[in-house]
Amino acid sequence: MSRPEYRWPMALVLVGLLCRAAMAQKATDPLPSWNDTPTKAAIVAFVRSATDADDPGFVPAAERIAAFDNDGTMWVEHPLYTQVVFALDRVKELAPQHPEWRTKQPFAALLSGDRAAIDRFTTGDFAKIISATHAGVSLEEFRAIVARWLKTARHPRFERPYAELVYQPMLELMRYLRAGGFRTYIVTGGGQEFVRVFAERIYGVPPQQVVGSASKMRYEYRADGRPELVRRPEPLLIDDGVGKPIGINLVIGRRPVAAAGNSTGDRQMLEWTQAGIQAHQPGARLLMLVHHDDAVREYAYGPDTQVGRFSAELMDEARRRGWIVISMKNDWRRVFAWQE
Repeated sequence: MSRPEYRWPMALVLVGLLCRAAMAQKATDPLPSWNDTPTKAAIVAFVRSATDADDPGFVPAAERIAAFDNDGTMWVEHPLYTQVVFALDRVKELAPQHPEWRTKQPFAALLSGDRAAIDRFTTGDFAKIISATHAGVSLEEFRAIVARWLKTARHPRFERPYAELVYQPMLELMRYLRAGGFRTYIVTGGGQEFVRVFAERIYGVPPQQVVGSASKMRYEYRADGRPELVRRPEPLLIDDGVGKPIGINLVIGRRPVAAAGNSTGDRQMLEWTQAGIQAHQPGARLLMLVHHDDAVREYAYGPDTQVGRFSAELMDEARRRGWIVISMKNDWRRVFAWQE
């Protein structure tokens, strides 16, 4: 006697099929930390256009270059730029060797803990601090100092290592572009050698694809005859603002077709990237600015900050030129990998 055939209720069958479809879509989604907004759709459309040989927006493989700012675009920059925090810690460490710092600004404010004075520091003040604390050591020594600091330093709000405060959506964007044959570069106003210490481990960007502010170097010989490069206090390149296109041309030698930043210091990089169309470099373009508008999961700031300033003029230019302004609050499902 045969058993009666058991039939699943049609509702359960449909639920099962929908769940499978949702899981399959999630598994193939290259940008799972992005919400399904027009911003995500624009990114996907750009990659499809740039990599389709039959599409008017096709970009030859050799020209698929994407430039990303670092602070505020790839990882947290508030309340202070990470490299500035590193430099401040170095001031305290080196202070016994520099008694003159107790009465010399901006060092005196740091050593006395004058928070009001620190909050008024200008870009020039930060440049003095970085110059004084980064110079006079060999390239290898500097890299070792940075690596040790990154292992122990913790962000004052999140109480996590800075390497864990990388924006997961931007990591996914980098990987998505690389899967499409793009070479991804870090183009930062921060120190080139500072970022090279961690860029490959955290971003998958090798040191030769990091363009940043650089100091002059001196070629010397150690006591044992081994040659080394020693950092000097004088700047070689300030890779911010108008310096970014200069740095891109100097190091990369090609104009990017995709660029992402977050502040007024990235304006010229996006302009330079977009202007490639007029310079007889056809193909699709992706121009993006990260807008920090999520005080709950990260920070909310814009025109009223000295750290990562996003001016009203920059917002107007973005709208006029058709640049994508990424809303951290609305476009990102999560900000950091450990957030759900």
